[in-house]
Amino acid sequence: MAVTKEELIREYTKAIREGNAAIFAGAGLSRPSGFVDWKGLLKPLADSINLDVNKEHDLLSVAQYYRNQRGTRTSINQAIMNAFSKNVTINENVRIVARLPIFTYWTTNYDEIVENGIRAANRNPDVKSESEQLSVIKPDRDAIVYKMHGDVNNPAKAVLTKEDYELYENHRPLFRTALQGDLVSKVFLFIGFSFEDPNIDYILSQIRSLLGENISTHYCFFKRVQQSDYNDPEEYGYNKARQDLQEENLRNYGIQTVFVDEYDEITDILRDLEKNYKMKKVFISGSADEFSDPWSKENAEELAGKLAGVLVRNDCCVTSGFGLGIGSAVINGALDVIYAEKYRHIDEHLCLRPFPQNISDPTKRAEKWKKYREEMLTETGVSIFMFGNKKDAKTENVIEADGCMQEFEIAKSKGNIIIPIGTTGFVAKAILDNVKRDIANYAYLSDYIDVLEKETNIDQIIQCVVKIITSKLY
Repeated sequence: MAVTKEELIREYTKAIREGNAAIFAGAGLSRPSGFVDWKGLLKPLADSINLDVNKEHDLLSVAQYYRNQRGTRTSINQAIMNAFSKNVTINENVRIVARLPIFTYWTTNYDEIVENGIRAANRNPDVKSESEQLSVIKPDRDAIVYKMHGDVNNPAKAVLTKEDYELYENHRPLFRTALQGDLVSKVFLFIGFSFEDPNIDYILSQIRSLLGENISTHYCFFKRVQQSDYNDPEEYGYNKARQDLQEENLRNYGIQTVFVDEYDEITDILRDLEKNYKMKKVFISGSADEFSDPWSKENAEELAGKLAGVLVRNDCCVTSGFGLGIGSAVINGALDVIYAEKYRHIDEHLCLRPFPQNISDPTKRAEKWKKYREEMLTETGVSIFMFGNKKDAKTENVIEADGCMQEFEIAKSKGNIIIPIGTTGFVAKAILDNVKRDIANYAYLSDYIDVLEKETNIDQIIQCVVKIITSKLY
């Protein structure tokens, strides 16, 4: 039977965190941006040889018939260029999968929307569309995009006709080998893919024959066949039975289906997936230039250090802007656990983002620091606030740190989970008061307000924070 979206999000998030996730993009991922699917590409070609593409089930043969009648590939090459060379807007699904820290992307599409989405996310894609490119590594790459059927920029070598598929093993054998390896070792999410491609059938069959039932688990989306889409009950029954059989067949190859009633649900699921991944990316905001009972300097540093350590122990990645007074304690607390329990994998569990210094112009400094904060908080899903005070540069009076309050406003706008440890006072208390006035939008804090507002026992506070984060995970 099909799996739930909750299982997909939970298991695929795990694969992302462990570096084992991959994406397989079909035509359905590009279609919302205005690109055609396989039928859309072949329709004008079929029309010109008096075939109805909607009546044909073997689309490879349609392309081959056209090629045979014309005697050359030129018109096919031009059709690919015309269909996939246009400038389009990157759709939301592409933006999400490009932002996620996934290293491996496969596609049968000719268009460039996947690699452009990766670039838009400020990541550097290494695109492989020809066998010769597989052995060359692009410097500073953040992801590999395997275009196993070719690229719009070289349509003469694109895989489209029946003959192209028959000769695939001769012309592109390394793509099959590379995909087989990834399907064995990674967890794939197929998006917009119909599983009607003969190459994928062959590769999945080979893996199944070699590994038997010891195959990896992958996931795909399908729009559920619905009776309201059909006027003929018999046609609905036939297509429903066919979809059930396809779902069962895919399960034999380790591919679990997540059904949606509308395609927009895929976007919602991908958003939830990204949010769930970010739930273990935790930003600790706070500064302390003044300490007062019960929060002495020692107690404040103990809270910050222990909190960071416990978060790391729970497989979180702690982000710190090196806040005054508590930044060092956050870093030291995280490092203690990383070196003792996490194989010294510092980058996986600690992200240091000290603010740019030596900017003399106050206006430029404020603008740069605001942008810097936005970048930090975009990459995290949870924002914890503690203390938040500083000395006024002119009067030397202790005031609320406006930077911490700005971080709260940015975190709120990004949809982050907000956890203000109000008992530490200053900005943290102001944020807690703000939350209490608007508790409907922070329902996940309802059961924890008293602890966050009044508790001074460090272990109790940390336990409370961990419970809040855990409650929001799939």
